[in-house]
Amino acid sequence: MIMSTTQESIRTTVLNFLQKNFVFDEKKQIADDESLIGAGIVDSTGILEMIGFLEETYGVSFLDDELIAENFDSLGRIASFMKKKIGTAS
Repeated sequence: MIMSTTQESIRTTVLNFLQKNFVFDEKKQIADDESLIGAGIVDSTGILEMIGFLEETYGVSFLDDELIAENFDSLGRIASFMKKKIGTAS
């Protein structure tokens, strides 16, 4: 199911996923540049769950060389990476 693909909408979708599955507190603020792993929001298994969520939500597949911490370590990086990824997939 392809959802709206502006960078802000991607950020909001990922934030909602994190709050529902890892943070359990919709009022917790997560800064765009906050390290998700460093802040203890997700661990390596959580990153894999998030990757699966992104693939399913946006109908994309990731190449091995895209599965690096740089692309998935913060809301801002995820939104930016996914915007580019979706742009090249369509």
